Amino acid sequence: MQARIKWVEGLTFLGESASGHQVLMDGNSGDKAPSPMEMVLMAAGGCSAIDVVSILQKGRNDVSDCEVKLTSERREEAPRIFTHINLHFVVSGKALTDKAVSRAVDLSAEKYCSVAIMLGKGVEITHSYEVIEG
Repeated sequence: MQARIKWVEGLTFLGESASGHQVLMDGNSGDKAPSPMEMVLMAAGGCSAIDVVSILQKGRNDVSDCEVKLTSERREEAPRIFTHINLHFVVSGKALTDKAVSRAVDLSAEKYCSVAIMLGKGVEITHSYEVIEG
């Protein structure tokens, strides 16, 4: 996997993935675009959400919505790394069971989500979920 980062102006940079997709990043506390740390947090949520929806769909569950609400804590001093991240899944669907959602979240956390598993080597990562009928 490869990527490229190009300086735009100030502390704004344009990232381009090998697949040709682009995203802005801003080192000014997210003034013009997400900061790199916000992108890392969103990457963990996106990776895990993809896993959970995919696992539930493969299990023939009727999933209508999935949202991951991420909260984090960071060190006060540099480097301002994450010390704790919680991923809270809100999953909606018809006849979804707690057991199915719990299993999907656990599989993502323990086996499939490359981003969260990688971050978990240095950050405490917790998961929670709720199931909404509909």
